Amino acid sequence: MLDEQWMLPEGVDETLPPLAWQMEALRRKLLDHYRRRGYELILPPLIEHLDTLLTGTAQGLERQTFKLTDPASGRLLGLRADMTPQAARIAARRYGDRPTVRLCYLGSVLRTEPDNLGGPRSPRQVGCELFGVPGIAGDLEVLELLRSTLRLAGVRRLHLDLGHVGIYRALTARVGLDADDESALFDILQRKSHPDLADFARARGLRPRQAAAISQLMDLNGDVSIVARARELLKAGGEAVAEALDLLQRVVDELRRVAPRLDIHVDLAELRGYRYHTGIVFAAFVPGHGREIARGGRYDGVGAAFGAARPATGFSADLNELLRLGAPGAASSPRTRKRR
Repeated sequence: MLDEQWMLPEGVDETLPPLAWQMEALRRKLLDHYRRRGYELILPPLIEHLDTLLTGTAQGLERQTFKLTDPASGRLLGLRADMTPQAARIAARRYGDRPTVRLCYLGSVLRTEPDNLGGPRSPRQVGCELFGVPGIAGDLEVLELLRSTLRLAGVRRLHLDLGHVGIYRALTARVGLDADDESALFDILQRKSHPDLADFARARGLRPRQAAAISQLMDLNGDVSIVARARELLKAGGEAVAEALDLLQRVVDELRRVAPRLDIHVDLAELRGYRYHTGIVFAAFVPGHGREIARGGRYDGVGAAFGAARPATGFSADLNELLRLGAPGAASSPRTRKRR
């Protein structure tokens, strides 16, 4: 019984010395780096009014958000599950008169469920958001920041996944699905289940050409040659698909120029966060670790909900994961652990 009293909730950890000192050193190193790159530090509140917290990009976070009633006002509050929407709100409301805004942040978030099986529910989220820089210039700036963040954390043998949610959006727009059907189709693509897609297409009356294009997305993953293959297989997708593939190829070409040894993987069915992402999306992995260690992408126009629509892109990572996987000596140091 006494042991149970001292147990922390599932997915919630505490950090003890010497790892806590290593984490603090990494925190300072990263924030100094972002400052040199022109990113300004923000410290958003841990708790906000729920309707504000779930505006714009955060609508997909509703299920992950802890909720409670404010005894002072009677309004429903939420504990932040992701700091990106808070950065978008701050950029729009506090810096709406600036054409370009660069923000960085680092703090704890809390989630009702982990992003991945066995993952944490209380990550220490670190990230950067870039507002007002459209197209490939913004995408490449944020991708370079992600890579430099992982280098500073000591992460090696990086594997980068690239995609573009505009391709999926363009193909499904031609089908004309309602919200429930689109959610069902999204789930099928994430599972890459061809039989389920065939059943879905028959039940919804999709034309064979439409169903074939969506089906091909599931198999369009692999090395960078996938982009050229997609051009041939997705010709029926029209101009929007062709433009998205052009942009994806330009990003691949630039990454290969500046980082020729970088392991790049293309997956056109990787749609995590597609409900608010609008363009290039990416995730970083390392060998032997089953889940991403950083992710991000473009989410243009999100500031419209706060009165300042403009291009936006960014990335975030969990400082706990970066330290555990990359920092020198972390493997031999006492790990973040639960108190019993």
